[in-house]
Amino acid sequence: MSDTTLVPEAATAAQPVRTRGRRRRGADDSSSIAEARGSSRWVVLGVLVALTLYAVGPLWWLLVAATKNQRDLYTTNGLWFSSFNLWENVSTLFTYQDGIFGRWLWNTVVYAGLGSLGLTLVALAAGYGIAKYRYRGRGLTMGLIIASFLIPGSLMIVPSFVLFVQLGLYDTIWAMILPGMFGSFSVYLAKVYAEGAVPTELMEAARIDGAGEYRIFFSMGLRLLSTAGATIFLLHFVASWNTFMWPLVFLKGVEKWPVMLGMYSWLQRGTDSTVDLTSLVLTGSLVSTIPMVVLMIALQRYWRSGVTLGSLK
Repeated sequence: MSDTTLVPEAATAAQPVRTRGRRRRGADDSSSIAEARGSSRWVVLGVLVALTLYAVGPLWWLLVAATKNQRDLYTTNGLWFSSFNLWENVSTLFTYQDGIFGRWLWNTVVYAGLGSLGLTLVALAAGYGIAKYRYRGRGLTMGLIIASFLIPGSLMIVPSFVLFVQLGLYDTIWAMILPGMFGSFSVYLAKVYAEGAVPTELMEAARIDGAGEYRIFFSMGLRLLSTAGATIFLLHFVASWNTFMWPLVFLKGVEKWPVMLGMYSWLQRGTDSTVDLTSLVLTGSLVSTIPMVVLMIALQRYWRSGVTLGSLK
């Protein structure tokens, strides 16, 4: 009887020991998990800081360089200020060669603005039609649009040049505006967004009320596609603002050049007897970024309203 009574007592005595061991191992595991999370958090933070410096560093250097005169640009620290000559550099920029930089800047605004407006309207209309209407050849249309992504834009320069010469559009502003009004990727983006943003039931209700298809699109579809339109407009505006190869081929007159091509011509000259062209190019690069920053800030409300609309749905 004594032996049988000792077994459960030993078992009950060993059970708290195992429990304490499990608790100790659980505490060790939780501490190791916390340490791993802390180390991974520092790794992520370090990567984000490195990417931030990589993105902001060139912009900071450009801002600092645009405030220096010719001597300080080559003799002082490139990442910190010296004598502040920004306003003198800007004044020289807009007066050099009878203010040709202002003409180039205006040409870029016209080319990028009109081309982006036309592309946005065409892309939204095409994407809306492909997404909300059923017709024969719809699948083939989407296949051709997606297949056009595989064609590099540089391959279209030579046939476009021949076509524009035959049409009499070479060395005109239409050679910069008309090609920018058609983009397959923008159509695909508008089509994908229209599938979720424009309810078919709302279109049917508008038809019952007597609205035509054009009125439905312009009164209702464009409003619902405002976020997609802002995205398409901004993407094409930035691409058109920074374009270089197309105006180099299609524009011959200096007065018709965009700002990027004009500053490239200054950079190729290198020196001038009166001014330092390198300083002018740096100042012009800083000035030419201002419209894109203003546009980005102005279009933020469309993305904010689009996100809010999606959350309310």
